[in-house]
Amino acid sequence: MMSQTLVIKIGTSSLTHPETGHLALATIATLVEVLTQLQQAGHQVILVSSGAVGIGCARLGLTERPRAITLKQAVAAVGQGRLMRIYDDFFTSLQQPIAQVLLTRGDLVDRNRYINASNTLQTLLKLRVIPIVNENDTVAVDELLRFGDNDTLSALVAGLVQADWLFLLTDVDRLYSADPRTQPDAQPIAQVESMEQLTLLKVNAGDRGSPWGTGGMATKLSAAAIATDAGVRTVITQGKTPANIPRILAGEPIGTQFQPHPQPHNARKHWIAHALVPAGKLVLDEGAVNAITQLGKSLLAAGITAVEGHFQSQEAVSFYNAAGEEIARGLVNYSSEELQQIQGKQSEEIATVLGYAGAETVVHRDNLVITG
Repeated sequence: MMSQTLVIKIGTSSLTHPETGHLALATIATLVEVLTQLQQAGHQVILVSSGAVGIGCARLGLTERPRAITLKQAVAAVGQGRLMRIYDDFFTSLQQPIAQVLLTRGDLVDRNRYINASNTLQTLLKLRVIPIVNENDTVAVDELLRFGDNDTLSALVAGLVQADWLFLLTDVDRLYSADPRTQPDAQPIAQVESMEQLTLLKVNAGDRGSPWGTGGMATKLSAAAIATDAGVRTVITQGKTPANIPRILAGEPIGTQFQPHPQPHNARKHWIAHALVPAGKLVLDEGAVNAITQLGKSLLAAGITAVEGHFQSQEAVSFYNAAGEEIARGLVNYSSEELQQIQGKQSEEIATVLGYAGAETVVHRDNLVITG
């Protein structure tokens, strides 16, 4: 079997019993055994594991997931140690080394930290270690620097390591046309072949999974969009049956599979499109929209009709057309204050307006990604 890089995300709804929040030890034991067998078969394996907050709640006797950020962080600190202790005990019994990797979105927003995170994960994989990744809930305060859910985190990690597969293990066996728990006539969906089909499904998806978790089907579809955009084949399948993973790798039609984009973004453009959080918004005229989306051109000041938000040079911004639709994202060469002065101006006028020579382009095409 050809060696592949696999990212497996398991949700709180699969790791715990939904009624109590207590750990589902049989599921964890099976998951550990399957991942160890995949590693021994030559694959590189990363586990993105939810559960720290849910386990912390059970440990502290809380009856519902905390909403206050400080309480949630304290509960996560309690649960994370317990979660890793459980994983280490199970993996050690099979002589499989593991590593804990805690990330915040800030680790991926900063380019140097992004590269460092990639290098660390790649080195662990070369050492035949299974990294266990989770969001660093105890320090991630700023909502802009939070992933918000481990579905998004797992998709960004899959792009970070240029994985072949992303498995999203959840509490349903596959994606359905409606929620099968409330609508018995919901139809199973085996394949999602295009971004257009995926976008349509996202519109109809629910928001929440179990009361102990943060992700519903909508977050899994968003994660699938991020991962497939990086060329990663993505699968949604039953978390209580981890043994399905090698069967899917062998070609069995289990779960819902999302085809990778035929022309995925390179690593840098994927970082711009998905890891960065836009700090501002530029509204473009029709000519600029066409030049960017159809002709592959850079963005010039002349095509900007409005500047929103406060940002500095080299921060990420979103581009919108006159209808209010996002069409692209990119790293800007000017601050918002500078752009408010030069918007609509020709490139040769910039030095006169600002009093100094700036970049000819507002966003160079190498730092620009089409999103719409």
